[in-house]
Amino acid sequence: MKRENKSETPSAEEWRSLYKAAIEFRDLKPWTWMSEMDLFGIQNPHDEEMGYCCVLGELGEVFALAVYLGSEGLAGYLRMQSGEVDADDPDVLHLQKCLMASFENREDLEQADLRTIKRLGFKFRGRGAWPQFRSFLPGYLPWYLTSGEAKFLTVALEQAVHIARRHQKDPNLLTSLGETTLLARVSVGEDEHGDWRDRWMALPELEEEATPSIPVDELRLRKITKGVKTKRGTWEVDSFYFPGAVEEGERPFFPCIGVIMEHGTGIALHFWLEPPWQFVSLFTENLLTFVEEADMLPEGVLVTKEELFDVLEPMTSRLGIDLDFVGILENVEEFKASMITHLSGFAEDFGV
Repeated sequence: MKRENKSETPSAEEWRSLYKAAIEFRDLKPWTWMSEMDLFGIQNPHDEEMGYCCVLGELGEVFALAVYLGSEGLAGYLRMQSGEVDADDPDVLHLQKCLMASFENREDLEQADLRTIKRLGFKFRGRGAWPQFRSFLPGYLPWYLTSGEAKFLTVALEQAVHIARRHQKDPNLLTSLGETTLLARVSVGEDEHGDWRDRWMALPELEEEATPSIPVDELRLRKITKGVKTKRGTWEVDSFYFPGAVEEGERPFFPCIGVIMEHGTGIALHFWLEPPWQFVSLFTENLLTFVEEADMLPEGVLVTKEELFDVLEPMTSRLGIDLDFVGILENVEEFKASMITHLSGFAEDFGV
């Protein structure tokens, strides 16, 4: 993961075009006949990245157009649809790489949203009538759009209206002969004003992001082996996103937490925080520093994430520690739930 760079904010004209497209989409109410399972593609005419789109609102809870960006965005969408991830898990937020146009109540908008609406002269009234636009990126707080994102979301809304009207007349519009293709809208011209056409496209093969190769400090491991004479117990080692954002730089981000729990007692031995773009590369360093300072090693380590298994295996194999992959780490889950409860209470006490 790389840290996001600063980008140009939308111009007044770009905002105006976006709001107009959103109003047309909202007034059409495509969620009354479309499901979030009705996936279709819209290609960004500026960089040819594919946006995988779905209409939200069938259940009457969230009304929106979601545009999942590229193969990474598609992978997150498919993981959520498969039920692989619990919808109530806070980390679901970090699966989403997408742009979203949603329709909210006035009190749900931020002051920045309201200032833009007022500046442009739009008038909205009623519940679920106020457009809100956000960019979702794993590891970051949902944030305001850049100029490029606003232009693509405008195109996506316009083409989604086109698809939705056709789907209303032909419910089989998005049904292909197989499950590996989808209907996409592609601009033949050089920009969004070109000739838009249908194209059946193959879904990309989803490849999991390779875990960075972390160099093994053989000398350091030999010193630990000689210095720590006894091994005791089993550790649960895991990571998750901290449930609070850090305001540093242009866009707030969620740090990652590494945690070591004693499996037998449920005691938290150690935890640390790092920015998400540095977390994996520093994971072994943080763990080894704890081992050296605490002068202790486990007989075994339990993990639930393949990424952490790959990071830890070179170290545990050299230290003679058993490394096992398990389905759940109950002590870690209790630790996470306690942290979320504590932070929620803190926020309520201070009126956050």
